Amino acid sequence: MLSYLLPILIGVILIGYSVGKPYWRNYQRGKITRQPFKKEWRKIIQQRMPYFRQMPTDLQLQLKQHIQVFLAEKNFVGCNGVQITDEIKVTVAAQACLLLLNRKTDFYPKLQTILVYPSAFVKSQLSKDAGGVQFTTKIALAGESWDFGKVVLSWQDTIAGAKITDDGHNVVIHEFAHQLDQESGRANGAPLLEKGQSYQCWSEVFAKQFALLKKQAKTGKPSIFDYYGATNPAEFFAVASEVFFEKSREFYHEHPKLYLQLKQYYQVDPVNWL
Repeated sequence: MLSYLLPILIGVILIGYSVGKPYWRNYQRGKITRQPFKKEWRKIIQQRMPYFRQMPTDLQLQLKQHIQVFLAEKNFVGCNGVQITDEIKVTVAAQACLLLLNRKTDFYPKLQTILVYPSAFVKSQLSKDAGGVQFTTKIALAGESWDFGKVVLSWQDTIAGAKITDDGHNVVIHEFAHQLDQESGRANGAPLLEKGQSYQCWSEVFAKQFALLKKQAKTGKPSIFDYYGATNPAEFFAVASEVFFEKSREFYHEHPKLYLQLKQYYQVDPVNWL
């Protein structure tokens, strides 16, 4: 009799776990956000994120609560001699959580670990020449997003990206935009859109701007987007996200349709933060 009941009991337990897990997670997150935000953390944000003071008060509060959850759930690992401190964790979390404001979020559910190097790190990359012969090259990177639970960051570039808020370059925003893109699978420039957004409209607008950037990169014509965005649609989405938060006014005036798509997706309007 027990041999028949045991599988049923296990099945009931598994179902109960699956159903109850989201409620338990939300309960735990609620407890975390009700705790006072540490004064030391606020000082770090004010020092490392100048445009925090420009954000509306309600978004400042949201950001602090998101930081609390992010730091409770994510693991930081120092590489090549980096000692993980609250300064590193809060600086990264504050920028990463910018992308989650005003939206229903599961706080980068695939992400488990952030690896932090002191500066740009070297990666071996397999390439092919014109004849199809494979060879290995080494490239220096400021950041990288993996679709199996890790983000890699250069601390030097993380600081610079946070300090200079109007140059359209922010490695944390870039890599965490990739994380959002990867929530639906491999990064392809089409993340899971907000309710009411049209994938067809998103695709048409992004494809047009991506084609324009590739042309500008080829001819050397200036663009508010880094030419690196012309690499592929996933990189263009990440680069466009950097510019959306850091050069919002120029972005809006030069590419209003693309700006609108990102405004609807991120559910914020940085133009009005200044």
